[in-house]
Amino acid sequence: MTSNLRIAILGCGNMGMAFAKSFLHYNLVERADLLLISRGEAQRQQLAAAYPGLPAGLLNTRIRTYDVVMLAVKPQDFSQIATGLRALLGAEQVVVSIMAGIPIARLQRELAHQQVMRAMPNTPALLGMGITGFSAAVEVERTRLHQVENLLNATGRSIFLEDESLLDAVTAVSGSGPAYFYYIVQAMMQAGKELGFTDSVAGLLVKQTMLGAYHLLNSSDKTPDELIAAVASKGGTTEAALREFGAGGLAETLKAGIKAAQQRATELAQE
Repeated sequence: MTSNLRIAILGCGNMGMAFAKSFLHYNLVERADLLLISRGEAQRQQLAAAYPGLPAGLLNTRIRTYDVVMLAVKPQDFSQIATGLRALLGAEQVVVSIMAGIPIARLQRELAHQQVMRAMPNTPALLGMGITGFSAAVEVERTRLHQVENLLNATGRSIFLEDESLLDAVTAVSGSGPAYFYYIVQAMMQAGKELGFTDSVAGLLVKQTMLGAYHLLNSSDKTPDELIAAVASKGGTTEAALREFGAGGLAETLKAGIKAAQQRATELAQE
């Protein structure tokens, strides 16, 4: 059953539209109560053509009639957008940002608005299988907090973090995480081709292996170390591969990369 929430989404790229589609799919909002906000008339017309039946408009006073305003624009575009948005917000509205790196304090300051939440989803949200970490300003009403949590869960799962500083770590671990996974998959597929498989066979072998390994990990009560040990018999092929990974510092390189992503998220807040 739909709620009586009215939701406006500013920034209608892949992630913004993933949320819009999920809200509709799970009947969390009526179509007439979901507004897609574009930055120009040309984009507004594109949205209207691509998503017939969904209201699409420009940034104007109409936005004040919406309960939740989601910011799904690029972080580097925020300050410019905030200039026009701040004069249009009402005190009762909650602003939910899914922009990487921009902290709640800056959102509040540039928007001159107190009820602000910050969330970090990842791209599997496009399939309803994402994970979103989120935090809220102390000024956000508890009722609104639970309503937004319900919205975020429409794209998978969500986790509330009281310590907002951990959202940069969420960005590094799960926000950027799918790219790390694809990077490893690509390397495995390339190795398969170098061993003689065609592109399609290498792809099938690796993708089905990853899918099966995920389900085994997700359904097992064993730790990753225990699952590795179950595959890596002493003196066998897996042990040979793991020894090479260790010699090349693969685990340390991955951890260093994730820490670099966290540092970059922190830097974005200062740009």
